Amino acid sequence: MAAPVLVVVAHGSRDPRHAATVHALVERVRSLRPGLRVETGFLDFNVPSVPAVLESLAADGVRDVVALPLLLTRAFHAKADIPAVLRAAPARLRIRQAEVLGPSPLLLSALERRLYEAGLTPADKSSTGVVLASAGSTDPEAGAVIADIAREWWRTGWCAVRPAFASASLPRTEDAVRELRALGCERVAVAPYVLAPGFLPDRIARGAAGADVLADVLGPAPEVARLLLRRYAEANRPALTALGA
Repeated sequence: MAAPVLVVVAHGSRDPRHAATVHALVERVRSLRPGLRVETGFLDFNVPSVPAVLESLAADGVRDVVALPLLLTRAFHAKADIPAVLRAAPARLRIRQAEVLGPSPLLLSALERRLYEAGLTPADKSSTGVVLASAGSTDPEAGAVIADIAREWWRTGWCAVRPAFASASLPRTEDAVRELRALGCERVAVAPYVLAPGFLPDRIARGAAGADVLADVLGPAPEVARLLLRRYAEANRPALTALGA
């Protein structure tokens, strides 16, 4: 029996860098699992839309789909928007919604990869304060998760790690940079906890003007691609169990 199709559900953006980065990530996922059919759908701004992708799969005779939210926290899109879109899918499709990507040790590895690519080294950890800069959400669960990730990451040896938010919540990136300076960290780095470029990541970058290092977005980091496949496998496991696998 064919494996369920993986449909990566991205938010979408008017910024063309967003879709380009999503497609680069999906291509990396395909390279890791050449036999797996992977499609991309967007909730807004970009094409193909998620409904169009699902209609096309149903027309192709596909039965089983794993819809994977390309999101780092479980906020409004994961709890409301995406389930609503999936409920409106063609009736012939059996769809499982995978968990969002975060939190995960793989994301911490990807964050560190981006910081090292930006010029830091493992030897810099104990003297460097890091701003974990996320897009922000009005969902208190999402904000609490970012704070937990910052605490967990600090325990790996950084001088300090402070969460910051580009919208909805405080502090902003520039406030966290100033706080780390006041703490006496030798250098300050900003690590965007975002998947693709766009309006809010650009706001994070502007807030990082007073930092020594600004890392790139997570994008198609190898760890992120591996995490997508892990979430796919986790969502697919009940189907395999039911089939006696």
